[in-house]
Amino acid sequence: MRYLPLTNEDRAAMLARIGASSIDDLFVDVPEAARLSGPIAGLPNHASEMAVERHMAKLARQNLSAGEAPFFLGAGAYKHHVPASVDHLIQRGEFLTAYTPYQPEIAQGTLQMLFEFQTQVARLYGCDVANASMYDGSTACWEAIVMARRVTKRGKALLSSGLHPHYVSVAETMAKFTGDALQTALPTLSAETDAEALLEAIDRDTSCVVVQYPDILGRIADLSAIAARAHEHGALLIAVVTEPVALGALKAPGDMGADIVVGEGQSIGVGLQFGGPYVGLFACQERFVRQMPGRLCGETVDAEGKRGFVLTLSTREQHIRREKATSNICTNSGLCALAFSIHMTLLGERGLRDLAMLNHGLAVQAAETLAAVPGVELVNDSFFNEFTLKLSKEARPVVRDLAERGILAGVSLGRLYPGADALAHGLIVAVTETTTSEDIAALAAGLKEALA
Repeated sequence: MRYLPLTNEDRAAMLARIGASSIDDLFVDVPEAARLSGPIAGLPNHASEMAVERHMAKLARQNLSAGEAPFFLGAGAYKHHVPASVDHLIQRGEFLTAYTPYQPEIAQGTLQMLFEFQTQVARLYGCDVANASMYDGSTACWEAIVMARRVTKRGKALLSSGLHPHYVSVAETMAKFTGDALQTALPTLSAETDAEALLEAIDRDTSCVVVQYPDILGRIADLSAIAARAHEHGALLIAVVTEPVALGALKAPGDMGADIVVGEGQSIGVGLQFGGPYVGLFACQERFVRQMPGRLCGETVDAEGKRGFVLTLSTREQHIRREKATSNICTNSGLCALAFSIHMTLLGERGLRDLAMLNHGLAVQAAETLAAVPGVELVNDSFFNEFTLKLSKEARPVVRDLAERGILAGVSLGRLYPGADALAHGLIVAVTETTTSEDIAALAAGLKEALA
């Protein structure tokens, strides 16, 4: 039987208290087209456990695994090799069951791991301090924008046209509740970034400039000039890094003047996993540390002089008065942060640099091979392991055509920017150390046939 502890009178009293006339009023932010008006079509009301298992297995066989086909998808989530030791270690009981330590100093192992994770992120990003992780890159990006508002007491953020559209969408959703004005534009299929336009747009009302590095099309820009102009006008520079492996080869954003650096850590230690869970990275310069969201673990000594770890700073609403909190994020992606830290430790600085150069070398090979295909034009002048192609045909049907042939060709800009006709022929191609020469040849042959 169903367990329904509330009576109709209980529900009516609760709705009256919050000023809602019906349950439907609680879902007004969900587009009407996305709401169900009845049971899901084609889904039976009940079935046996064995029947459900057979049905789900049949559906699963329709999937094309990332490891079973030439794979060139990227645009914020990347297929890298994760050593088996990472999965083995994170499944140890003391890690797998660990949650937010409410008596943090008791959980010395958890605190030490987070301290080392923070150190790795800070060094990777070229910043003074990093927090103990966030949900994912997109929410970390928004938290950086609202942090800049607190620091500058301003409410206008300039978002680069090269910022991932999903990150822009998250920021736009959250800005509805804070009143922040977000200024952005669509990218153009050209080798040049929008750096000049950003420089011209910065004024005394600007709280921050948000730039992705490398950007959504894979282009790489020197952030120094944008940082200098932002600082001249009292604004902050926020750099977003969706591919952390790139920083094994590229100059860290913090070393170019970025005040806050955020991004997605999935590439290191975390598999694709149908889109999550992932791990958000967040770092800043020390002068802003008290405005940083999330938690910060620190190192100290105990009464006997022995090394120990403590929860040094926690400005989230779960620990302090809500009106004083910098964020309402109530946990961190602890297990994914652990996977990131283990993989990073196994690589070491030299290993990360070697991995980055391997990625870049294979990407160069792929770009040269694909640009030689009739009907394919390479957009980028510079890139790390991801670049954009301009096809002679609309990219979305080409991608679907190649997927039916068992080749996952990349991410079409038409999918990321529906309705933007000027971008419909764009295709983002990502290449990692898991890509082989045979994969590149298969993609080139597939594009040749699809564009003929």
